[in-house]
Amino acid sequence: MSLLELSQVRVRYGSVEVLHGIDLRVDEGEIVTILGANGAGKSTTLLSISGLVRPCGGDIFFDGKQLLRYPSHSVVGMGIAQSPEGRRVFGAMSVLENLRLGAFCIRDKTRSERSLSWIFDLFPRLFERRDQLAGTLSGGEQQMLAIGRALMAEPRLLLLDEPSLGLAPLLVRSIFDTVRAINQRGVTVLLVEQNARAALRLATRGYVLEVGRVVREDVAANLLADPGVREAYLGG
Repeated sequence: MSLLELSQVRVRYGSVEVLHGIDLRVDEGEIVTILGANGAGKSTTLLSISGLVRPCGGDIFFDGKQLLRYPSHSVVGMGIAQSPEGRRVFGAMSVLENLRLGAFCIRDKTRSERSLSWIFDLFPRLFERRDQLAGTLSGGEQQMLAIGRALMAEPRLLLLDEPSLGLAPLLVRSIFDTVRAINQRGVTVLLVEQNARAALRLATRGYVLEVGRVVREDVAANLLADPGVREAYLGG
């Protein structure tokens, strides 16, 4: 069994169904990306996995366990953490306080300090800004903080929702290099990203969503070479 499996997952917002039977898998050690236009259901898919949105049908399994019976904080404790779209850092708290909040499910202080040290190695800028209020950080620094906060939970699976959104090209390259380094450390990654070309260059495999349905699944190199994918998502 894969580390993560979605089988025929359906989600409704009120009377409107936005996911129409999603099948998706992520194997341990992979980086898998989900591509699609705005409104395709990418973020809803991630929210369903993390327990913040409840599917109305289908199954989600993580490491063989059925996730739908667990609340979102238990999902974090099982090894899934999410860096949300828009960063959503706690602006009135310091960088260090935001990071420590990410470790709410870790009771061993030694482990938390080890994770904190790794995150400061990944993002030296966060170490420099550790006592600064998160709301005063730049957009790129807030993205680093959002990813670092998720990593403090020691996830086996990291859900990343639009990590490059609103960032300058140089910062985008840096963020993707960091995602690769996180994966090389043993963290499996499921990535939602509008920058389809960069995402496919980083990923092992990819899924293409259109209006709540998977319309294409393949290894990343094949999706990069696919004329339909290139025209729709890569600028021709």
